[in-house]
Order: sequence, then structure tokens, then C-alpha cells
Amino acid sequence: MTLQEFINQFDTPNSIVLLEGKRNVLEADKEKLTTLGRLLATKTKNMIFRSGNAEGADQLFSDGVTVVDSKRLQVITPYTGHRVKTNKAYETISLDEINIAAEPEVVYQSKSNKKTEKLIDQFVSGDKNRNTIKAAYIIRDTIKAIGTEDIKPATFGIFYDDLENPMSGGTGHTMLVCEQNNIPIIDQSIWFKWLTQ
Repeated sequence: MTLQEFINQFDTPNSIVLLEGKRNVLEADKEKLTTLGRLLATKTKNMIFRSGNAEGADQLFSDGVTVVDSKRLQVITPYTGHRVKTNKAYETISLDEINIAAEPEVVYQSKSNKKTEKLIDQFVSGDKNRNTIKAAYIIRDTIKAIGTEDIKPATFGIFYDDLENPMSGGTGHTMLVCEQNNIPIIDQSIWFKWLTQ
């Protein structure tokens, strides 16, 4: 898929594009993430960019978008006040504002992450502590992809992944949820080429 093909297909009203990835970004790649955020925000009119507000890839992509138009950046955070100093999004939605217990599909798909399955039940039942906060991150990652009753699902996912250990951790969970819900995704093996087109 070329950059122009992506824009032609996905720059439509209500299009939500995930821009996110690993916290650890190779030094040589950092500028590419910011460049992509800026390029997409410049060359498109309709799409909203969604992030998880994590350090690393999320922040770099978001920095590129907000240089052009912060009104098109939406952030979903695991709790109120998450990295608030670096959050430049026009719209921030915290898990604290969402009744997770009333979102059975979010809970079900979050539990596909076996490492946090039990923690998710505890978190949803209201047990919030140092351990269950890990569940909040996975639930946030699920919501970024499939949305909730009030949050639209993503249309497309653009990721910066660890190509030596692909689809692992929270980024991998988000990518898998996208795949399971027929949300197309790409990683830098595709979008790096967009920067030279």
C-alpha cells in the first residue's frame, strides 16, 4: 500500500487512525515517527489520529500530528492525569470516565491477553491497586482498537513495532485486537517507504 492509496481509501469523515507503538524507539528511527505524524496530518483532511499517550512511539507520532493540527489528535489514557504534561491532544478520554463493567466486549477481548486475564477481572470489579493498574493499560489498548458504546472503533492502525520480537507486549495486544476485528494494520516495514514517496 502506498501513501496515496492509504489516503485515498482512509481519509474519509469519521476515519480514526491509530498511531502508536513501542516505548523503545531506535535512535535512527525517532525522527521518522515525528515525520510520519506531520506528513499524515498535512496530507489528510478528515482522519482523526488516536494514541495511547505512552512515551516513545506514541509521543513521537503525536508530536508530528500536533505540530500541524492538535484538534485531530485523540488520546485514550489508562487513568486521569496519565502523562498529562506531555499530552497535547485536543480530546483526552480516560478509563476513569468509562464504565468498563458495561462494556462486555472490551472486557472479553482484553482477557485474550493471558498475562493480565485475572487482573482484568479484579480491575473491572473495582479493585484498583499497584498490580491491577497493569490491566488498565491492556483495557486501554483494547478500547483504542474496538472503541466502546460512546467511542468509535479505529479504522486503521499504523504501528512502530519491534521487528525482532514482533507483536509483543501492549503494542502486540493492540495489533492482535485489530486483526481479530478486521481493522487493517501496518508497521514500519510499510510506512517507512511512505516517507520517500
